[in-house]
Amino acid sequence: MASDTVGRLAGKVVLVTGAGRGQGAAEARLFAEHGARVVLTDVQEDTGRDVASDLGKQAVFVPHDVTDAAGWQRVTEAALGTFGRIDALVNNAALWRTAPIEEESEANLQRLLQVNLVGPFLGLQAVVPAMRATGNGGSVVNISSTAGLVGIQGHASYGATKFGLRGLTKSAALDLARHRIRVNSVHPGMVDTPMVAGALGADAGEREWPNVPLRRMGRSEEVAELVLYLVSDASAYVTGAEFAIDGGLTAQ
Repeated sequence: MASDTVGRLAGKVVLVTGAGRGQGAAEARLFAEHGARVVLTDVQEDTGRDVASDLGKQAVFVPHDVTDAAGWQRVTEAALGTFGRIDALVNNAALWRTAPIEEESEANLQRLLQVNLVGPFLGLQAVVPAMRATGNGGSVVNISSTAGLVGIQGHASYGATKFGLRGLTKSAALDLARHRIRVNSVHPGMVDTPMVAGALGADAGEREWPNVPLRRMGRSEEVAELVLYLVSDASAYVTGAEFAIDGGLTAQ
């Protein structure tokens, strides 16, 4: 970490969903390193509490199912009660399940929609009043996927949710611009996370991937650096934009 970037989030309070492991945990740790106070949420309570404990007084963990509107209210109340404000939201929590369209089930589609699209929608609605109250605007970062930029075989349901999140991002950015609340989407490709390792093998991050121009998987910490930029004031004139971080995968 370059010394001239330390403290880029000083004074800010950032809420990160799905922060118990993988990209969400990496984001929470990086934000705290840069001076933010972090509200971590996850359905996996043990891992979420562990990450928050590592971060000490800068962090608080709240058990949270992103599909539950009442749960979002509890999270925002906990953030305001603990730290007094909310400056940024990272909608990171998601499910990744794949199947060819002819083998897909309606139940799986509905579940993916609830977590990957309805969850961020509810999150946006929950945090806007608190962000407006700061008088300084705010930043929302929706973690989509390369499957929200291009079609991928076997990803009909998952891709539909991530394309939907991309559309939600752009419309919400226009709705909230007058309040100086920025909304952007990040589209990771193959990233070495526990979720991906569970599907592709524990050594997936160490293998070479010839279909990726950079020939490797990304790391959670690399995604976190991009999200840090979008949460920070360095991106104050950026809204309604989409950022691929995929080793060149969608450039082909």
